[in-house]
Amino acid sequence: MSEEIVQVDLGDRSYDIVIGPGALAEVSERCIELFGEGRRVLLVSDVNLANYYFGGVEALLLTAGFQVSGCVLPAGESTKSVKYLAEIWEAAVEARLDRKSFIVALGGGVIGDLAGFGAASFLRGLPFVQIPTSLLAMVDSAVGGKTGMNLPQGKNLVGAFHQPKLVLTDLGVLATLPARELNAGMAEVIKYGVIWDSDMFSFIEKNIRAILELDGKAMGYLVKRSCEIKAEVVRQDEREGGLRAILNFGHTLGHAIENVCGYGEWLHGEAISMGMVYAARVSEVVNGFPSQETDRLISLFEAFDLPTSWKGLSWDDLYKAMTADKKAENALPKFVLAKEMGKVCLPVDVSVELLKKVYDDGA
Repeated sequence: MSEEIVQVDLGDRSYDIVIGPGALAEVSERCIELFGEGRRVLLVSDVNLANYYFGGVEALLLTAGFQVSGCVLPAGESTKSVKYLAEIWEAAVEARLDRKSFIVALGGGVIGDLAGFGAASFLRGLPFVQIPTSLLAMVDSAVGGKTGMNLPQGKNLVGAFHQPKLVLTDLGVLATLPARELNAGMAEVIKYGVIWDSDMFSFIEKNIRAILELDGKAMGYLVKRSCEIKAEVVRQDEREGGLRAILNFGHTLGHAIENVCGYGEWLHGEAISMGMVYAARVSEVVNGFPSQETDRLISLFEAFDLPTSWKGLSWDDLYKAMTADKKAENALPKFVLAKEMGKVCLPVDVSVELLKKVYDDGA
């Protein structure tokens, strides 16, 4: 796959998503273009990435004349907390970052969200660059400017909209991604097929083996198409006043599962796969979404070893978590529901009785 560029068109906050094998090698050149030479940089990553890419990115930036400091955090969803946000702030102070400095987030969704929020809040806002290293981050969390962290009461309850200046996506790093992480990322890719592009959904069904083998052409198409869809949604609705809410298909229950089970028990994509099956079942009742389409969704999740059953989880605990979710209104959960493959509706209220019945029937 040759290098591709997807632009997120947001006026003076527009930026490029650079996609291709070997894109990491361009980090210093592109940062010079954006920020000029000799700037102070805080490179934020996690302990897993430190063994693979941290040193290489640091060396490229140092060789180009940037003044680089590092902040390496623990891996995992539990890192998205006040404790580790404070570590980023402290590292930024020690690095003597100023308003001409910038932050680089090198990692998956956890690092991107937390480092992005650190950038949004330190000195009331510093520019930052996203270098996503997981499939989920490449197709979802690194794009669109949502940053934040979790609280014990719920996921992503604290954060800010803060767009990156650049997203640098090197498909080559997927080769070092554990199979479980790759599959979890596919949940968000599949979501785009459900909410926006039925042809993309069909492509995934027909190319499961190629995807599992990380075929360059297949993965290049999926990452680019996912970014194109999210870029268009964000262009139309940057701050989730309307259309952008469709990106939350499956996330109402999914976030509750993550919260109730303890962050890290289920990967985000795994929890969302269960949430999407549930949302599809609710969609059957409310919107007449064909049950055959739900079966297609379940089959595709199973092909990527993603969970589709919530058996054994407490409805009362999950419902309580859903009412505390940031998408809830007046302590009532909202659901994005499917109409047909490739088309969903904006969030709607669904009666508690119906939600529990679908939950009980589907478990």
